[in-house]
Parts: sequence; structure tokens; C-alpha cells
Amino acid sequence: MSARRRPARRPVPLEGGGVDLSTRLGSLELANPVMTAAGTAGHGAELAAYLDLSRLGAVVVKSLAAFAWPGNPSPRVCPVPGGMLNSVGLQGPGVESWARDELPALRAAGARVVVSIWGRTTEEFAEAARLVAGAGPGIAALEVNVSCPNLEDRSRMFAHSPPATAEAVEASRVSGLPVIAKLSPNTPELLEVAAAALGAGAESLTLVNTLLGLFIDLDRRAPALGAGGGGLSGPAVHTVALRAVYECRAAFPDAGIAGVGGVADGAGAARMLMAGADAVQVGTATLADPRAPAVVLSDLAAVLADLGVASVREVVGAAQRPAKER
Repeated sequence: MSARRRPARRPVPLEGGGVDLSTRLGSLELANPVMTAAGTAGHGAELAAYLDLSRLGAVVVKSLAAFAWPGNPSPRVCPVPGGMLNSVGLQGPGVESWARDELPALRAAGARVVVSIWGRTTEEFAEAARLVAGAGPGIAALEVNVSCPNLEDRSRMFAHSPPATAEAVEASRVSGLPVIAKLSPNTPELLEVAAAALGAGAESLTLVNTLLGLFIDLDRRAPALGAGGGGLSGPAVHTVALRAVYECRAAFPDAGIAGVGGVADGAGAARMLMAGADAVQVGTATLADPRAPAVVLSDLAAVLADLGVASVREVVGAAQRPAKER
């Protein structure tokens, strides 16, 4: 597909308008490829007022630690050219409080739940994973967010080190759930880190987390965010995410891949699938319009129908194939 903006179209029913939207992410069978992205859909069923969570492929909750965490000083979010800069700092109630207060509503909504976890040490990842395992039924998979500071390695990000990533993934397998490793684009060793995650037992990858960035408030003559820099998300990172997905699919043809970064419509989702993603996550667009995941899903069905595609699985990795096979 070209980069030219597609003409507007009316959303079609979420059933897919004749297109088979089912897909597989590692061992997870999903009714369709559209998921929420951690950090943009809340900890629970906040989006249920705007869309039917049971109709999405999965709901990925905001990253949780084994303990409550206050996050970073305000301001935490800043609109910037091409997207948004955030430094929320992984604020959350901790796994046990989440399981008690938020998980029941997700279960009641019929959501397929993926829990994102984080930690500052390998043992903190293991403890968070143990607590998720004890949260009871209704959790489909564990997304291990390794884009956080590693206190055991001079606060270098786990996802910038293949050995540290492998240790976090291995520790998280104690949950017994399928493991998805969420990786950072802020490293020239992305393929090495991905290989380490898969070698340690992750069956899928989420590609990618935010890009590191900073914005200046002209009136204050200082960084716009309370913590200084933050993570860039939104349309500006779409091409970065596409390249990460494309290169990881070429390197790891059997891995599950969820593509995330700047997906706001069906065309963006289709590009992710063609680059090699089995599923896509909708993030920053949801902050502008809480209906965004449902809109993307409806529009994706229309895009695929326009292309004469009968099934999502036909287009996964299409850009990797010789021209005559696309």
C-alpha cells in the first residue's frame, strides 16, 4: 500500500464485512488482530463505556509491578508535532490491588486480557509474574515490558541489553502464561535483544515501545515534562515501528509479533500486518478518541475488503514475499 492517505469510508460492522479477521499471536487464537496498547487503555474496563471490549482481539492493561508505584512528577503528558510525549513513569496500583479492583470488570465485559508487567530487578519481574498467576482465571497472556530501568545494571534499560532481557523474560515464565516481550526501539541491537527474548522463552514480541524524546516549554525555558525527557508515541513513530516489525519478521519467521506505533486507522493496521505483524495494538489514538480500537477494527475490515483479501492471515508478512506472491 502507498503512503498516500486513503479516502474516508464509513465503518463496517465489527464482524468483518465478509473478511475472516481471525489471527494467531504465538499460541493465542484471537478473533481479530486489534488489541489495545499498554498504558493507553487504563488498568481495567475504562473503555467499556465507548466500545464492546469483548469484540477486540485482546485488551492489554497498563503495566503493573508487584507493588504500587506513584510514577513521575507532573506534568506527565505533552502534545508535540507528530504525536505525544509522555513521562507517566509506570504509575500503577500493583498486581494484587489490580486483581481485586479492576480484573472483575474486565472479566464481566468479556475481554481477552493480557497483563503487562514491569520491574526494576529480575526478582521484581518474577514476583509480578507470580502475583499475576495467582490472580485467577481470565488472563490470556503476560506481556513483559522490559523498557524500564534495570537497577542491577546501572539503571540501563533492560531492553537495551540482550542478557538482561533474557533474564527478565526467563523470570517471568513463572506465571505459566504465554509470554510476550515488549521491546524498545531505542537500541541498535534490536534483533539481538529480540533473539534473547525468544531464546529465553517468549513466544511473541510486541514491537515497539516509545522513542526517547524531549520537548521544551518556551515560556518556562525548561523541559515540558516534569521528569525532563519522555517517550514519543503517535504518528511520528509509525515508520520506526514498521521497520522493527519488518526486520524481526524476516529474522524470526516463526515468532508471534504484535505491531504497535502510530496505528490510528485501518490502513495503518494493514501496513503493520503486511510488514509481518500477526496483530496490532492501538495506543495513542485511543487517548484522542476512546473508540479508536473499534474504529481501527472496522476500518481494517473495509481496507482488506477493498484489496480483495478474504482473510487477515493472507496479508501477514505480505511485504516480505516476492512480488508475484503478494
